[in-house]
Amino acid sequence: MSAPELVVRNARRLGAPVDLLLAGGRVLDCLAHDPKRSHEGATIIEAGGAVLLPSLIDAHVHLREPGFEYKEDIASGLTAAAFGGIGRVMCMANTRPVNDDASVTESILDTARKARPFGPFVHPIGALTKGLKGEALSPMADMAQAGCVAFSNDGVPVANTELFRRALEYAATVGRPVIDHCEDPHLFPGAGMNEGAVSSRLGLRGQPWVAEVLQVERDILLAEYLGVPIHLAHVSCRQSVERIAAAKAKGLAVTAETCPHYLFFTEEAVLGYDTAAKVNPPLRTKDDVQALRQALAEGLIDILATDHAPHAAHEKEVEFQDAPCGISGLDTALALTWKLVAAGQLTELEFETRWRHAPAAIFGLPACHLSPGDPADFVLFDPMAEWIVGSEAMHSKSTNTPLLGKTLKGKVTAHYLAGRDVLA
Repeated sequence: MSAPELVVRNARRLGAPVDLLLAGGRVLDCLAHDPKRSHEGATIIEAGGAVLLPSLIDAHVHLREPGFEYKEDIASGLTAAAFGGIGRVMCMANTRPVNDDASVTESILDTARKARPFGPFVHPIGALTKGLKGEALSPMADMAQAGCVAFSNDGVPVANTELFRRALEYAATVGRPVIDHCEDPHLFPGAGMNEGAVSSRLGLRGQPWVAEVLQVERDILLAEYLGVPIHLAHVSCRQSVERIAAAKAKGLAVTAETCPHYLFFTEEAVLGYDTAAKVNPPLRTKDDVQALRQALAEGLIDILATDHAPHAAHEKEVEFQDAPCGISGLDTALALTWKLVAAGQLTELEFETRWRHAPAAIFGLPACHLSPGDPADFVLFDPMAEWIVGSEAMHSKSTNTPLLGKTLKGKVTAHYLAGRDVLA
């Protein structure tokens, strides 16, 4: 083994103290910690027992650039990702112009390279249809060649099932999965509030869980009939989990994600007409939270993703029905979801799998198990460090989160990509 250039000493990896040895932007080895071991000439990082994780992948992010830079831009979004422990960001296509052409894809990648040449790295998700209008398919072959790793119509799901079928077939021919926002377009789309007791109490029109499940069923049936993969975005309710479980039991190529806010908040977060908790699909019930946590632990929900959706303060400071849907999540996701590990609801390996190994496998991104030869992409995380969620601690331009002003436990203390410090 060649001599290490960088050594992370006394980190905690899957519950055991380890030393991570790195050189040339790659992992040389991960050894049991030995306080007597000497590495002359290497740069030493004393981890002090911090948790060692592979850098995370976020498969569902709205970076807003081009066109909505007042909400977020690529530079600020990637900085938030870096401090949140996320080294690879898959960005949605609802920009202006829409990312429905190879030239837009190339522009996004070029802007990201200039803003953060050493990462975090952007992996664009191309628009499934031109202009996200659901009328004509986008040129997926050209966009895949330009760098799109998946395709989605994002928050404007394709209502035309024949067109969606053709989109699935086209995407499969270019070797890219389709990510679908499952929402029936006729059941009060974008309500941002679950239909139930809380919506009745507030006098708000809500969206029922069936709006999501109708599209989940459609997508699963098409995946089965065509023999192609489908990835279901931001699953929010028990009934969707039940359909996903049945699909997986049949061996179908169906994968799914949920988001931190669906695991830690319920519809009651909207009480007081709190627009920070207005999100699409809406926050659901305690029973849904329980079902999603169980599905995540069992692997029925394959990955975690933020659905980071930043908005300017003035856009959220309006009447509930007029506010846009979305929660800012890049800064808070790791600390928030680590609570599942602390509570014994996920093992550390399951946490890593949901945040890194599974998204890498689904979307063809670089694997990193911190094994010899893997990229030196790692995070040190102090699970006991406390911080207050707010503009002083967050790196996103936007602070539209129900966590605003609350104390979170857990903070990234170091983040390296290919052996380079991306927090410096």
